[in-house]
Amino acid sequence: MSRPALLLADTALADALGDQGLAARIVVEVSSRARRVSLRVDPAAGCIVLVRPPRMSDRAVMTFLASRRQWIVRHLGALPPRIEFVNGAVIPFAGTDHTVRHEPDARGGVWRDADRSEIVVTGRSEHLARRLRDWLKDQARTELTGRCLTLAGNLGVKVARIAVRETRSRWGSATREGRLSFCWRLILAPEAVLTYVAAHEVAHLRHMDHSPAFWRTVEGLLARLNGDGADAASARAWLRRSGAALHRYG
Repeated sequence: MSRPALLLADTALADALGDQGLAARIVVEVSSRARRVSLRVDPAAGCIVLVRPPRMSDRAVMTFLASRRQWIVRHLGALPPRIEFVNGAVIPFAGTDHTVRHEPDARGGVWRDADRSEIVVTGRSEHLARRLRDWLKDQARTELTGRCLTLAGNLGVKVARIAVRETRSRWGSATREGRLSFCWRLILAPEAVLTYVAAHEVAHLRHMDHSPAFWRTVEGLLARLNGDGADAASARAWLRRSGAALHRYG
């Protein structure tokens, strides 16, 4: 198990990187499963996570960190800015930009306007972010549930449960018992990407691996839903290129 992440901006990190501000954006995790020290980007938190084995010396870790300074600077600089859920914010919905419009005196919760260019949020301003996030989660649940049940019916497998939650490392997951779980932020991505992730996880109910048979199943499922224009290769490429930016909203 990993210990809880620690946000460190101490002298050792600052000395290794030569920059106190840069050091403040490094999160250190000690993991008993790690065999070597490594770095990864956490776009949701806007930081770099350094994972280290418990037995590695601090000096070795700091030497490694210093050697990757340019990598750290480059990847932190490439992180998209955070977009808060506030009035006037522009956020994607099904891959299309929408402007958040706050109507404090209106009633009705949250909805997309008729021309699908705005998302209207009613009620008090301090509740705007929560209401919008809850609405997006509900929309994700509805879209993913519909697609997964259709795909499962086409494949002849059973879905036991579909959950939508906040996840950082996976867009979706599946268990042998038929439980599917997805990141709600997929509702921000193009429909073809959301459909691909749904097909990917439903296919795991037949193949709990990434064998050639699994990928043939994914492609076969997507071929039956080609109205979304979904295909596995382009959807995976989109997630590699743009998926991290979805974690910067809200």
